[in-house]
Amino acid sequence: MAQVMPPEAVQSAKKGLWATYVVFAFCCALVFGFFKGLLIGPIAALVLIIGNVGVIVGLLPAHVYWTVLTLVKTNLVSVALKVVLLFTLPIVFMLWLALGIVGSVLVGLGYGFVAPWMATFDAFRLEGERNKFVHCIVDGTWGTIKGSCTVTRDFADFCYHSVPLYMKELRAATEVPQPHKIRFVDVPACILVAITGVIVDLPLYTIIAVVKSPYMLFKGWQRLMHDLISGEGPFRETSCVPIAGLAILFWPLVVVACVALAFLSGIFFGLYGAVIVYQERSLRRGLAYVVATVAEFDEYTNDWLHLSEGTIFPRPQYRKRKASNSSELSIGSSLAKGGRVGSGPMEPPALLVPSLAPSRSVREVIHEVKMVQIWDELMTGFEVGGKQLLDAEVITLADLSEWVKMKGSKGGIIGLGLPSYCLLDTLVESITVGASGIVLSNGAEVNHQNRPQDRLLDWFFHPVMVLKEQIRVINLEAGELRFLEKLVIFGNNTQRMESWNNGSVAPQDAMRNAQIQAISRRLVGMTGSISKFPTYRRRFERVVKVLIAHSLEREPPGATERGSIRGWGSLRVSKSTKAMHAEV
Repeated sequence: MAQVMPPEAVQSAKKGLWATYVVFAFCCALVFGFFKGLLIGPIAALVLIIGNVGVIVGLLPAHVYWTVLTLVKTNLVSVALKVVLLFTLPIVFMLWLALGIVGSVLVGLGYGFVAPWMATFDAFRLEGERNKFVHCIVDGTWGTIKGSCTVTRDFADFCYHSVPLYMKELRAATEVPQPHKIRFVDVPACILVAITGVIVDLPLYTIIAVVKSPYMLFKGWQRLMHDLISGEGPFRETSCVPIAGLAILFWPLVVVACVALAFLSGIFFGLYGAVIVYQERSLRRGLAYVVATVAEFDEYTNDWLHLSEGTIFPRPQYRKRKASNSSELSIGSSLAKGGRVGSGPMEPPALLVPSLAPSRSVREVIHEVKMVQIWDELMTGFEVGGKQLLDAEVITLADLSEWVKMKGSKGGIIGLGLPSYCLLDTLVESITVGASGIVLSNGAEVNHQNRPQDRLLDWFFHPVMVLKEQIRVINLEAGELRFLEKLVIFGNNTQRMESWNNGSVAPQDAMRNAQIQAISRRLVGMTGSISKFPTYRRRFERVVKVLIAHSLEREPPGATERGSIRGWGSLRVSKSTKAMHAEV
């Protein structure tokens, strides 16, 4: 008669088998990822390095020209401050070249060799997939090379298209309540303190980071091993154990990256001494800042590494008064002022050392909406809204063709009108359903609790929420809402507005009309700001291509000239939308 094992023994045996499987999967993924990194890494790294360095070096003359032209023509700063900034431009562009090239090399090597490794580990976590072994070998090969091309494309778009738009906005800012000023007598002091700051802070920041790096290395390993043994943090989820195990192996690279970041921080915090001289109008306080910032850096790193509090470096006082709201330069409150330099004193932040506190469980962050989801749903909304406008003959193939011929200009009916209309539709839908946040095209809601903690999102999430509340408060009637839709799509093009009979009613009350006009301008302005973000241009071009294919499908045979829309290759009438997706 067979002996029945007790339930505790069965459970223990299952855990042992599962642990064996996890260790086996981790070892296999480690080996496969290593060989894929050796094969794919150099190719992907070369693509990214050559592409990004080519963009940096090739566009350097244009960047110098745009920057100097903007600095000369802008009314945001006084003549004396322009002289100071012009003097520092060579240093800025030398840093841009050095950091850009070094950063491209590091990012290229890191992405090229680590991405195939991560894709191999992700293949073991695919749920419901039987051919995990095939995915383990295939994933992260061609996708990594395509990812390098995508990163290079987005970087080139930002440098070639977004940067000139930012510069143009600075030159166009003619109505300035009070430009930022500096006395000519402070110019030599700013230059002296900036040079002194770099000479002093750069080596001291680096020495502090190097001295504390061994402690950070072993402290991080201790934290990760504690999570592994106790099953906390990333090790709480079984499917994440391989990734968390990889984090233990790559922790030394994190420490090296922190030391490199400390080196770069010394440069920028040293240069910030010139800003202290400008704010405090005192050479002595600028030199005091150069010394005090080293003490602050040492103290902050002690706190984050859980070392003894305080610092051995002197910490002199370098602030004697609060910065003025009108003319003082501050780098901490510009977001709160809508992108302009703000007010209030701000001490320089410390080095962003990874926290060694116990990490959160995967379950605690799984409900957070990711930035890539927002981008995808935003573009899906643009595509759906564009097809509806095409079907209603509000926008035409000629509008799309004009956008293409102008090489993706951010303005016009397609560049600004279509995205603004779709964003307005999203806000109105969110108000209609009574959502506290913004409802995406898939029905998911993004609010203050689940929004991504992403700096790009911070730049427009709060203003969009404020605009949504303004639209809700004024309680637009149906005809007024249709009028607002016309405004955001066509702007000042009265002929196109009159040709679209959507049942709009222009408010007779001057105050009501001004409110709607103001909302329209804010909405279009926000869309223009979003259009400068990285990856936006590439994604929006894909939307335009899909809309062109959709428009060509609607045309009767022979109504549209076969061939290509100049600038984007062949888009023939016979191509389906599905084929267009594949081509993109």
